[in-house]
Amino acid sequence: MRLVIADCSVDYSGRLDAHLPRATRVLMLKADGSVLVHSDGGSYKPLNWMSPPCRVEVIEPDESDAGVQEVWQVIPLKSDGELRVRIYGIVADIEQDLGVDPGLTKDGVEAHLQELLAQQVPTILGTGWTLLRREHPTPIGPVDLLVYDPEGKPVAIEVKRRGGIDGVEQLTRYLELLGREERYREIRGIFAAQEIAKQARTLAEDRGIECLILDYQAMRGMDNAEDRLF
Repeated sequence: MRLVIADCSVDYSGRLDAHLPRATRVLMLKADGSVLVHSDGGSYKPLNWMSPPCRVEVIEPDESDAGVQEVWQVIPLKSDGELRVRIYGIVADIEQDLGVDPGLTKDGVEAHLQELLAQQVPTILGTGWTLLRREHPTPIGPVDLLVYDPEGKPVAIEVKRRGGIDGVEQLTRYLELLGREERYREIRGIFAAQEIAKQARTLAEDRGIECLILDYQAMRGMDNAEDRLF
């Protein structure tokens, strides 16, 4: 990973154009090929980003870029658009190999949800669905479940107790990496949780990821329909 603290402006051109005026920001270049632009606020969410894989080229500023020392042209390899970062000055430039991350350790409920879903794939997803394996490895950590749909196509499932945007981003990265393998070329994703935030659902649907609400009590066999009032 490379972290650069720089005085910069950022322009994105694609389906929607966006501009970040000149300010001091953190530029994050990750080993998976993603580029993220952060400010000193807004919690974990970047101001702008380019999903992996992408290519970063350093080009000379043109005559209209007064005071600009260098320009980063970030080009995605599998989609349209471009991120252009104009660097006016660099405060710090740090590069560090973080190695292979072991992945997120799930809490008891989340781990149990994953286990129960693995056991009940045909019941919850439908007839013809089959489980390939749990904790299927990727270069950035294991995806919770890898299953096959009734047509024999691969599906990656990420399981959360509460589904937020970060979980959708995590599944997106898994899908992008798995999709590079010929056997998983047609892979798609399911984001499964007890509850899913509205923003996370919108992001998932925009990326072609299906959302699935899990009933933990029913999966544990503790939900008796005869005891319900309605």
